[in-house]
Amino acid sequence: MYTVILKKNEEKKILGGYPWVFANEVYKVEGKGEQGSVAEIRSNDGRFVGKGMINHHSKILVRVLTLKDEEINRDFYYSRIKAANDYRLELGYSDNYRVVFGESDYLPGLIVDKYGKYLSVQFLSLGMEVIKDEICDILEEILKPSGIYERSDVSVREKEGLEERKGFLRGVFETEVEIVENGLKLLVDLKNGQKTGYFLDQKENRDDLKFYVKNKSVLDCFCNEGGFSLCALKYGAKEVTAVDISQKAIDLVKKNAELNGFKVNTETADVFELLRKYRKEKKKFGVVVLDPPAFTKSVNTVKAGYQGYKDINISGLKLVEKGGYLITCSCSQHLTLNLFLQMIRESVIESGVKAKLVELRTQGKDHASTIGYDEGLYLKVAVIKVVE
Repeated sequence: MYTVILKKNEEKKILGGYPWVFANEVYKVEGKGEQGSVAEIRSNDGRFVGKGMINHHSKILVRVLTLKDEEINRDFYYSRIKAANDYRLELGYSDNYRVVFGESDYLPGLIVDKYGKYLSVQFLSLGMEVIKDEICDILEEILKPSGIYERSDVSVREKEGLEERKGFLRGVFETEVEIVENGLKLLVDLKNGQKTGYFLDQKENRDDLKFYVKNKSVLDCFCNEGGFSLCALKYGAKEVTAVDISQKAIDLVKKNAELNGFKVNTETADVFELLRKYRKEKKKFGVVVLDPPAFTKSVNTVKAGYQGYKDINISGLKLVEKGGYLITCSCSQHLTLNLFLQMIRESVIESGVKAKLVELRTQGKDHASTIGYDEGLYLKVAVIKVVE
């Protein structure tokens, strides 16, 4: 087994809940082992700190599994996955939810999402890749899915020395599956949809539309499969326009609207361009929803991403009628909560409207984030009321 000895005082943040040990925080590595295996972590003066998965190919040298001196075996992983799933069940989740949220469930690099009878999974670290078959066995034992699909087609795997990968892990099945979310039927594409197939983290935020959309016209930007659009129609919106640059997404929105007996207007368009067009036409909506992809995915692109968020929020605010609402989101961990609020403030000032902050929300309860691990708290959602 490898023993990773930290530089002086580097153990403090780990003991405070931070799950990563970066290579530049390490004094030396002793012993021998396999890449992806479990290593022991010790402070500079030799005190036991914890155990984690080691990978010399990554800047994150060790991903912490436990702060206890315990054996890491199948029983360990079984108990962690069961505890993660039990937490969701006790909150009332059933048909679709995040079963395992990586570091925040003390299973670094593992994402497991449940979509009806099926699981969609991501193995984002070498340590989890090494035990993939064992993890799938445990998932089958605990959740008894009809099949498991892998969506490890993400660039972060390259930083772990791994290739991107997707495909069937257990069983072969139709990857367009039907789920029930907020009482609505939804078709989700596990093979080609966003992330593991769908943005489960917005479930409660979509349902929150019930307070704002009745008898209003709604513009749903970056609509994906149409979760916000369908909730708006469910809760009495008089008209909904769903916009996405992806024709596949728009096709799914139409299918999902039909599944629920709704009629929705759709636009396959670049949202930035369409909002500018609507502004020229002096169109107004009672509610505008902005749920864009992450405009900044690293610390090096925060400035450009910040401007992108601001531009789209200024346009969105100008399209909201007096008394209406802007519901704006950011899923970028690098746009911190303080930056998000600063961006909203500047957008309000530059748009020339008067506004109130009605709600500030975050990701769903099945995406709970560990205290001490700020990277796990990534989703910000603000409800802004445009006033007279």
